[in-house]
Amino acid sequence: MARPRNSSHPPLRLGIHATVASQCVPILRRQLRKAHAVLHSPLRELSVAIVSAQQMAALHKQFLHKPATTDVLTFELDHNPRGRVISGEIVICHAVARRRARELGHPVAHEMLLYAIHGLLHLSGFDDRTTSAFTAMHAKEDEILARLGVGPVFSRGSS
Repeated sequence: MARPRNSSHPPLRLGIHATVASQCVPILRRQLRKAHAVLHSPLRELSVAIVSAQQMAALHKQFLHKPATTDVLTFELDHNPRGRVISGEIVICHAVARRRARELGHPVAHEMLLYAIHGLLHLSGFDDRTTSAFTAMHAKEDEILARLGVGPVFSRGSS
């Protein structure tokens, strides 16, 4: 007999496309599913793209009118009747993640997972525009990463 689904925690359809760093896809896939379960997010569909610095710079300019690369961009694609995001996309810049991971001495997959969870939090209603919201959001990232067995990543680079 099939178990009834919990409507507050729908299953996640996850697609990951990597133009670079395809070796990180399996860990991202596995850990993002776990992070989604930890958050109890209403998100049902998530697309993740891992792109080069040039691709990210073009997207950053196109969507935010900023002429430089960035670590992660998040896009809300669809909402439920209550206004919560149920479909979204996260774009991760591999070059930024690789550079930051080298600076901090941890695997690039952990840095990319941090960016993916950051995007997942944005899609789940978190914001980082104020100092207090920034602090709370990054603490939540490290809390999730610790629960996933990775340990804090953001706080390693903020000391």
